[in-house]
Amino acid sequence: MNLRLVRQVDDAQITPGAPFLRLPLAPSQERRRLRLYLAMLVSDIIALLAGFLLAGYAYTGLLAERMTMLELQLVLPLFLTIALYNGSYSFASLTDIRTAWLKAVIALLLAAALLNFVAFYLKANAHFSRATLSLGLAFGCALLLVVRLAIKAWIVACCRGGLHNILVIEDGGVPLALPGAFRVETATHGLSADADDPAMLDLLGRITANMDRVIVSCPPGRRGRWAYILKACGVDGEVISDTARQMGAISVRHYTNVGLSTLHVSTGPLGLRARALKRAFDFTLAFVALVLLTPLMVLIAMAIRWEDGAPVLFRQRRMGRGNRLFTIYKFRTMRPAEAACDGARSAARDDERITRIGRYLRRTSLDELPQLFNVVKGEMSLVGPRPHALGSQAGDKLFWQVDGQYWRRHSLKPGMTGLAQIRGQRGSTDHEDDLRERLQSDLEYLTGWSLWRDIAILAMTLRVVIHDRAY
Repeated sequence: MNLRLVRQVDDAQITPGAPFLRLPLAPSQERRRLRLYLAMLVSDIIALLAGFLLAGYAYTGLLAERMTMLELQLVLPLFLTIALYNGSYSFASLTDIRTAWLKAVIALLLAAALLNFVAFYLKANAHFSRATLSLGLAFGCALLLVVRLAIKAWIVACCRGGLHNILVIEDGGVPLALPGAFRVETATHGLSADADDPAMLDLLGRITANMDRVIVSCPPGRRGRWAYILKACGVDGEVISDTARQMGAISVRHYTNVGLSTLHVSTGPLGLRARALKRAFDFTLAFVALVLLTPLMVLIAMAIRWEDGAPVLFRQRRMGRGNRLFTIYKFRTMRPAEAACDGARSAARDDERITRIGRYLRRTSLDELPQLFNVVKGEMSLVGPRPHALGSQAGDKLFWQVDGQYWRRHSLKPGMTGLAQIRGQRGSTDHEDDLRERLQSDLEYLTGWSLWRDIAILAMTLRVVIHDRAY
C-alpha cells in the first residue's frame, strides 16, 4: 500500500516527490530524548566537577584540593539519585529552561542538606570545609544553568521538528491543520478502524509506531472504534470531539489556535523509564540464557533433524505489541506438511501430527527456547501476554470475536511466559471461557506491572514448565 507523507511545518506543507513506502512514518523521537537525557546527566556531572575544582582553587589555591574532592564524591551520588526522581531529566526539563534549572538546583541543595544531616549525626561536620562546600554549590548551580542553556540552544538549532512525533489520522472528521504533525487520510489510503482485520491492525500499528501522540478526526459514529484501536496500539491517543467533557476520557486537550478540543482516550501502559527497565532486564537475561543454553539447543536441533529432517524451526506470524505482526520462532514439533500455519487447529492431547521428539519438547516446554531470539530482537519480552496465532479459535469463534477487550492485551510486548501461564491457563481453548480466563489474567498483568512481578512470574514459571495441559 502506497502512503504519501504530508508534514506540515509552520503552516506550509512539504510533500516528498516520490510515494512514501517505508513504514513506520517517522524515526523514533524517544531515542533522541533518551540521548538528550543522558547528555544532560553527563553534563551535570562535568559541571559539578568543574564547580568544585574551581571552589577548591579559589579557596586554597589548589586545583584538586583533597577535602573539596571528598565533598564532591559525597554530594555527587546524592545529587544524581535525587535528580533522577524529581524530574530533572524529563521532557519538561528539555523544553523549559526554568524548570530544568530549578529542578537541578533543588536536587543539588537537597543533596547538600542530606549530606550535612548525616554528617551531623556521625559527628563528622568538623572534617568538612564550609567555605569550599558553599563555593562548590554556588559554582555548581551557575554551571548547571550554563549546561542547560547550552542543551536548550542545541535543541532549538538541531531539533526544528520538535522532540515529539504527532500523527493526525483524518477519517472524515473536521480537518486538523496542526503545525509539525504528520497527516494520513484514511479515504486516500484505504485505512479503517476495523478490529476484525489483523492485516489492517498491523498496518495501523506500523503507521502509529514511533508516534508520541496520535490524533484521530472522525464522525461521532466512529469515535468509539478509533478509541478502541488506539488503546490496542498502546499509544498516547486522542479523538477529536465536540462533546469531550461528556465521554469519560482520560483528559481533554484544547487547541485554541484552531478552535477544537480532543479526547485523551488512551496512553501506553508503561512509561519510558519502566519500558527501558523492562527492556534492559529482558535483553540481559535472554542474552545470558542463549549463551548458557546454546549446547542444549544444538542437541535439540540435531534430534529434530535426525528424526524427520528439516526444517528445525517452526515460524509463524503472530500479533505483537501495537497489533504489529512479527515472526515467532519455535522448535518444530509437528510434521512439516501437517502443521497449521494460521493456528486454526490447536494442538490437542494425543495429537497425531506431533512427532516423537516434538511430544517430549512440548511436555517440557523446550520447544519455546528459540523465542529467546525474539526477546533479544525486541519483538517479545520474557514476561507478557502470550502471542496467539491469527487463526486461533475458542469454541467456534476467533479469539477477538469472543471478547471486546481482546486487542487491549497487545499494548505490551508478548511474553514467553505470563500470569495466565503460571495460573495453569494454557493448552487448547475448546470453550470461550478458556480464552476469557486468560484474557482477564493478561489485562490484570497490564494494569499492575512491576519488575519484581516479572521476576516472580519467571520464578513461578519453573514450577509449571512441565504441565498436564502442555501438549
